[in-house]
Amino acid sequence: MQDFLDRYDFMLSEAAVVERLKRRDDIALDDHIVHAHLIYDLPGRTALSKIYNDYIRIAQQADTPLLLFTPTWRTNQDRVERSGISSTINRDAVDFLYSLKQQENDTATLKIGGTIGCRNDCYRPEEALSATEASRFHSWQIRQLVTGGVDFLIAVTIPSVEEALGIANAMAVTDKPYIISFVIGRDGKVLDGNSLVNAFDTIDTLAITPPLGYFVNCSYPAFLNPVTQPVAVFQRLLGMQANATSLDHSELDDSMELKSEPVEAWGELMLQLNHDYGVKVLGGCCGTGSEHLEYLVNRNIA
Repeated sequence: MQDFLDRYDFMLSEAAVVERLKRRDDIALDDHIVHAHLIYDLPGRTALSKIYNDYIRIAQQADTPLLLFTPTWRTNQDRVERSGISSTINRDAVDFLYSLKQQENDTATLKIGGTIGCRNDCYRPEEALSATEASRFHSWQIRQLVTGGVDFLIAVTIPSVEEALGIANAMAVTDKPYIISFVIGRDGKVLDGNSLVNAFDTIDTLAITPPLGYFVNCSYPAFLNPVTQPVAVFQRLLGMQANATSLDHSELDDSMELKSEPVEAWGELMLQLNHDYGVKVLGGCCGTGSEHLEYLVNRNIA
């Protein structure tokens, strides 16, 4: 996986999945596991497949590598048990993505990441687990994803360095390469108040094995404030999956109305991160879709 990342200066990750499903009248999300259960019924599987296949085809047409993430953001052991869904759902979700990969005959430039989220509210760092608690709590799901055969692991929308460290250690003991992705505020800091350089340094220093690198997700690209970030941040920041809107999390949370800045404004900010700061993996989060990834590849080629 490290060789794969080193081979390219520009690649895509997926754009929004849950946000696109949320606005469909024919799809019911689960109170506990959100969208992971959709792999088990035909309408849900079809809807998921269409979204993922949109992203796969954009990357293929642009001859650009792509990172896809399993729809397992909320399938930790506690939520899976409360949902009553199959205890193999994490492994089944990996199989689902591999089936799409095989259908598209893409074996070289598509990598599949096993996704986990924080235990509690991703916008409330005060609810985050301690490192010890996090390592214990997240281990079950991490093992399931590794058994499923993911190429790498990724923890997304993490609001706290403490919980991120515990997740990092639970991932590190599997010997599977992993990435930690933080959610940040308008000040360019992790929601618990840590600067990104401190967050990265803490995990790089204290984790059993450091991650491949870091992402930022679920924040507008301007929130990163790249001109104010130390150079050390961009030595470890691999990617950004950015929201389509400059509204903050309190304004976005549970909104049923699509919020978005012009795709061009979003895209130019993202491409600046790649061209000027070396952030090589660009993708979308809340409010984004195929048009955002298409803008990135079209403008990058131009």
